[in-house]
Amino acid sequence: MILDFSKIEVTKIDNFKGGDKEIFTKMYTDESNKIMLSVLKPGASIGYHKHEDNCEIIFMIKGSAMVTYDQTEERLKSGQALYCPKGHSHNLINDTDEEIMFFAVVPEIR
Repeated sequence: MILDFSKIEVTKIDNFKGGDKEIFTKMYTDESNKIMLSVLKPGASIGYHKHEDNCEIIFMIKGSAMVTYDQTEERLKSGQALYCPKGHSHNLINDTDEEIMFFAVVPEIR
């Protein structure tokens, strides 16, 4: 199955997971996964949250962001991926002057 993100409408979500400002995302969902191509403008963030029932993989396409993973801060750069396993917590903060773009997959673990 090919997902053509150029044909998926952009959705704006305010204060995603308790974060600041908004996230702009093109999202495909089914019973097994959430697959997202997303943009955070400068100063925007995804709030710190725990993955109780699933995990998440975030691959940074453009830019860099500050990540808190289980209370440890690190910089996620273009070409790197963050893996947040089930039972762990993370956020994503665009603390730069440029927008960032990332690809995220959230498999629904059964």
